[in-house]
Amino acid sequence: GQDQFHGKAEGHLANYITSHDNFIGLEATDINRNQDYRFEFEGPVWRNRIGFYTNLRLENNKNHLNGIRRFNVNDFSDYSEIPYNTQAGGDSAFVPLNDNKSTKFFGKLNFRLKNFKLYLSYTKNDGQWQNYNHTFKYVPDGKATSFNNSDMVALHLNHMFSPKAFYEFKVWYTKNKSGYYLYKDPSDPQYIHDMYLANSQYTGFYTGGQEKTYNKSTTQDWNTKIDLTWQVSLHHSLKSGFKFTQHRLENLNSYVRNKWYGTAYEFVRYEPHLTPSSTLSADYYEKEPLEMAAYFQDKMEFNEMVLKLGIRFDYLNPNTTYPSQRRNPDNKLLFDENTDRMSSYPEAEVKYQLSPRFGLTYQLAKTAMLHLSYGHFFQIPPFYALYQNADFLVGTTNYETRMGNGQLKPERTIQYEIGLWQEITEGMSLDMSLFYKDIYDLLTMNIFTTYNQIRYGLYSNKDYGNARGLEMKYEAVYGSFTGVVNYTLQYTRGVADNPTTTFTRAGNNQDPISRLIPLNWDQRHTVNIQLGYVKKEYGVTLVGNYGSGFPYTYEPIGENPLSQVNLYPNNNPKPSFLTFDLRAYYDIFLAREQKVRFTFVAYNLLDRLNELSVSPETGRANQSIILDTQLAGHRSDFNDYYDRINNPAAFSAPRMIKIGMGYYF
Repeated sequence: GQDQFHGKAEGHLANYITSHDNFIGLEATDINRNQDYRFEFEGPVWRNRIGFYTNLRLENNKNHLNGIRRFNVNDFSDYSEIPYNTQAGGDSAFVPLNDNKSTKFFGKLNFRLKNFKLYLSYTKNDGQWQNYNHTFKYVPDGKATSFNNSDMVALHLNHMFSPKAFYEFKVWYTKNKSGYYLYKDPSDPQYIHDMYLANSQYTGFYTGGQEKTYNKSTTQDWNTKIDLTWQVSLHHSLKSGFKFTQHRLENLNSYVRNKWYGTAYEFVRYEPHLTPSSTLSADYYEKEPLEMAAYFQDKMEFNEMVLKLGIRFDYLNPNTTYPSQRRNPDNKLLFDENTDRMSSYPEAEVKYQLSPRFGLTYQLAKTAMLHLSYGHFFQIPPFYALYQNADFLVGTTNYETRMGNGQLKPERTIQYEIGLWQEITEGMSLDMSLFYKDIYDLLTMNIFTTYNQIRYGLYSNKDYGNARGLEMKYEAVYGSFTGVVNYTLQYTRGVADNPTTTFTRAGNNQDPISRLIPLNWDQRHTVNIQLGYVKKEYGVTLVGNYGSGFPYTYEPIGENPLSQVNLYPNNNPKPSFLTFDLRAYYDIFLAREQKVRFTFVAYNLLDRLNELSVSPETGRANQSIILDTQLAGHRSDFNDYYDRINNPAAFSAPRMIKIGMGYYF
């Protein structure tokens, strides 16, 4: 909110220009396939006293993954016997299957008084998007959509009550509503019978039907934060603060099912409704966890050294109950004489931690600096792991049930770092750091056996991980030219990279993991390069990113003798990835601080196919070992077996060209 009116209006259009045939339905003439519009306006309400700032962004992106509407959702085909009974009523049009639309708005009023600054702001984000699902390639209208709507209102007060001290007070409220469904009303008559969702075992794809997953959640947060900064003396600056967050969660994970499911009328009548929360097919809960944190820090500045000492206190009250007898969590098993086999439901314990922090910067010479840091960190468990299966229901078969745990402890990290910054020559510097992290109380899933011998999984704290590595940053500035190179060498190890790994392996009769293995974010080498040349009227930037492959689990086919060996997960690396992005702009200056800007952006300039997911048998995207029995089992009159394997989502997006024009004033 400046004391003069300023603003801008920009429009950007983009399309994919690629030589690869992995992506269907991309036409070079479709110049507005992706659309991005941005508006910004600011200025005074009362000069030198009250100002405002607003921005708005609208996006409508079809993106690069399409399906083909060969089948309508209510087409019914039967490929179980030859000749096939096929009904394909679609128009064969290309339909985006990873599109997204969003509206983002931000508005702020700021008030400037003698020793006060007051800000009022409002933020609103609305969006919807799809994640590509290969099995819905030929019936794209049956794929569900993700939705998100969030609002935030905030007040921020800054008061300097003396020349050496000030405080900041913030209050904000957020409401986030998200969902994943095909139709918002679960009883919408557009939902059709489950029998249409068929034939994937013969053709590899659905030939009708709809995705019936139905998830909705609402999160409301009331936040209060206050920070006080006091320059006590020339050498000491004290800072302290407190934060309070009250959450309110309402979560529903369910499935749209026929009301007559399991009755004699199941295949002759259809009325869509949600599965009741009293079953394992649905999970509903309302919870109000409470978070608090406080910290104190002393920043000590001397001629050649800056030292920071601090401590932070974190507090979490999950505000829920848990079953005291894990072998009978829902009390469905009755024991009249032995009451210790029945569960009571006490309140979950409050979790808290004191986290010391230390930082040191020491000037070794005029052009060299040593920096050290040490700290403890606290991360609350994800809410699903605390509250999933809130009714503590256990199914009737082994490894069918997963249950949240209100007694979970937060994840704890202890981090060490030492580094050296050195100016090589004027405008050129090198920064090197060594780091190490110990991660404790990672999520896992322990297995419990009920008194009637049913095994289920309970989210728990057990697993351990660590990360260590080296970071280097080289930076050079010569006039209008800037160059930055970042390199990271990292090793990340742990017992399991997914909380459910132990549970899943037990259900598959696999041995537990007894040693540290690479975690799925273990990337050995990353290099980022940024080269820029900027003048008054124009600028060009080239950004390059290289990363060695993340790990995947190699699983040999049954004919391979290695299939008899108990191989650990994440035993092989995926192929590396490389991408370059080019950005350029040119300004035409008009009168009175006005200008027109033309922009050009090329994402994935070299049009490289980077492999995101790979076959467990070959380690490559869209390459698999196909047996004669698999080919013989394929039944279709519209595709071959290889269509199953050629999944375009296994690769990153191809080259995208984005052009834009903006007016600035």
